[in-house]
Amino acid sequence: MVPHDPPPARVDAGRVAITFVGHSTFLIRTASAVILTDPVFTSHAGPFGRVGPRRVRRPALAPESLPPIDVVLVSHNHYDHLQPSSLRMFRRRAVFVAPLGLARLIRSGQHATIELDWWQQAAAGPATITCVPAQHFSARTPWDRNRTLWCGFVVQVDGITVYFAGDSGYSPHFAEIGARFPSIDVAMLPIGAYEPRWFMKPAHMNPEEAVRAHQDLNPRVSIAMHYGTFPLTDEGIDAPMHALETARAAAGVPPERFRALDFGDTAVF
Repeated sequence: MVPHDPPPARVDAGRVAITFVGHSTFLIRTASAVILTDPVFTSHAGPFGRVGPRRVRRPALAPESLPPIDVVLVSHNHYDHLQPSSLRMFRRRAVFVAPLGLARLIRSGQHATIELDWWQQAAAGPATITCVPAQHFSARTPWDRNRTLWCGFVVQVDGITVYFAGDSGYSPHFAEIGARFPSIDVAMLPIGAYEPRWFMKPAHMNPEEAVRAHQDLNPRVSIAMHYGTFPLTDEGIDAPMHALETARAAAGVPPERFRALDFGDTAVF
């Protein structure tokens, strides 16, 4: 882990600061909102956070170092995206937004969880959040497959539009999201957990497909996620970063248009 400056305590209107905490966890700050995506601070991506794939990199920001969180986005119920012990850290203040069926699992306590179907929209504090499709699945056990929904989110706040993809295979839904939201400023796209392709292709993009999704969405900039934290599949833990560089070059996408932030690094757009 390379040390980085802490995230800014404030940003001006029309700007957004995005800090990569690890895997699919980002801290997002705008002028009036602080948002956390898929917070997982446990040592393992499995039941109770103590079994399953073990972290190879610790969270770049400790939970106690985070500013007060206004909104927590939960994209689906897989253990590397939803750990109740991590969510409980933010239940006293944050509004939780999740796809259909997750409120009972989140059990946010003081604040109710807003459940959304695809293309439904809700206000969460100063932000307008739209639940958007993803090509994935849900399961916590062998017996509850697809009992709850999975999704991505488009967040509109303070003149900024941010798209958080959650987990997804490549499909035409990226072009549809781009058509419905033609002014995305920042897209956070998964690039890891993709091998072997015969098995993982429907649920997880590889970096080449992530670059295609970036082109379909046409954001000002994309940021890579879902890599380098938990060894979930057969590719090397840092292979997605190298494959992203190759895929960008092959598609003619400049490095500044699709970035991989260092763990703990903050970019202000």
